[in-house]
Amino acid sequence: MLIRSVKHAFIVILTASLTACAGLSAGNLFSHYTQQNTVVYQAVKAGQYEKAQAALPSPETIVAGDILDNFERGRVEFLNQAYPQSKSAFELSDKAVRVQQDKALISITDTATSVGALAVNDNITAYVPPDYELGYLHLYLGLNYIQKNDLEGALVEVRRANQVQQRAREAREKDLRSAEAEMKQKGLSPNLGSVLSRYPDAGNKLKAIQNGYLLFLSGLMYEASNDLNGAYIDYTRALAVAPDNDAVVDAVIRVAKRSSRNQDLAKLKKQYGDRPNVKAGEGRIIVLEEQGVVNAMQSWNLTLPVYDSQGNTALYTVALPYYVPAVAPKFSRMVLDGKAFKSSELVDTNLMAQQQLTENMPTILLRQALRVYAKDQIRKSTAKDDDVGNLIFNVWNTLTEQPDTRSWQTLPGVVNGASQIVKAGSHTLTLDGQDYTFDVRDRQTTLVWVSRQGGNATIWHKQLGRM
Repeated sequence: MLIRSVKHAFIVILTASLTACAGLSAGNLFSHYTQQNTVVYQAVKAGQYEKAQAALPSPETIVAGDILDNFERGRVEFLNQAYPQSKSAFELSDKAVRVQQDKALISITDTATSVGALAVNDNITAYVPPDYELGYLHLYLGLNYIQKNDLEGALVEVRRANQVQQRAREAREKDLRSAEAEMKQKGLSPNLGSVLSRYPDAGNKLKAIQNGYLLFLSGLMYEASNDLNGAYIDYTRALAVAPDNDAVVDAVIRVAKRSSRNQDLAKLKKQYGDRPNVKAGEGRIIVLEEQGVVNAMQSWNLTLPVYDSQGNTALYTVALPYYVPAVAPKFSRMVLDGKAFKSSELVDTNLMAQQQLTENMPTILLRQALRVYAKDQIRKSTAKDDDVGNLIFNVWNTLTEQPDTRSWQTLPGVVNGASQIVKAGSHTLTLDGQDYTFDVRDRQTTLVWVSRQGGNATIWHKQLGRM
């Protein structure tokens, strides 16, 4: 009995050691990421940015690793207007991503933690961020540069973000072309943005892997730097994923005029009509409006009995991540100078997150099946026909079987865009009981960035110049 107890203890120690090798907290043994991040997530969801900031783990405390921990920290600090801290956190994430991508495909550490994960759960493996999160990383680094009036730094980040978007599209080219063919068979009218940008006309499938928020912001940065070719490319790509967004339509037509793309302009005017130019004494307002937070993955658990030839029974818990269907929160319409100011969708982050989980599910299910087998082999080799040993293993298996719910949970749920020509001078944007007053200069463009959660909002603006 003593020998077996030692074996049981050895397994516990081994598991803890594997967790330490992965650089993750012991909390990953007995709880999943959504549980560990609840206070931060709920605080951001309620618009309580200071509370979320206070609830962040200390920089020395590792919850999900350098990449994901700093994603969350950078985003919360940005919402709380602690911009230097936000930029530093995102730079740490970026550095950790580069180290991860530069590593050999297989390393001794990765192999050890992967084997350990089969005996415990996948939370002890290193977190590999999906494409849509990497796109957001560069987007928020870009916004940090915009916030400090560094257009060159912002351009570097949008170029890097575009590389991520390009890789994401190429990796899924076959599925996108299949969705495009299906839409044609149904007789749906072609998406002009897809035609102009040479993107697949794949409807929601394209929206699930291409971030219209990122593409539109990228176009703005290129236009502000007077790179009309780069601006037009990204604006038309944004039009492919957000064909009904007036701000995007305005931008595409505006740059088509400025760059004398007369053939494209004729097509755009035929579908959307012409858009007015900014006149003397007028300026343009462009609003980027984030709403809510992305859904967090939850745990679905099922306990299964497994019998062996000696009649021993072991209980194995199958734990899978899933998204609970949720009703999107309703936000009051923005009001500009006392009049309703309409914005429309650029990106649905929930759609991108759900698509990522769908793509990952076959691998998750395979590893789950392998884990049940691995745990049963460990039980047989240590507990054998010892009832107490089997009981210990049943408890251990149930406690340590946790789904991998890691994802960037403080991202916005939906992001909208809006554009309007107004008289030069002072203007007031009202939302959630807050008045934000800013100046619009003659024949110039003012970018207003808004992020709304609960009944609160973070707002700032920058002058982008003549656009």
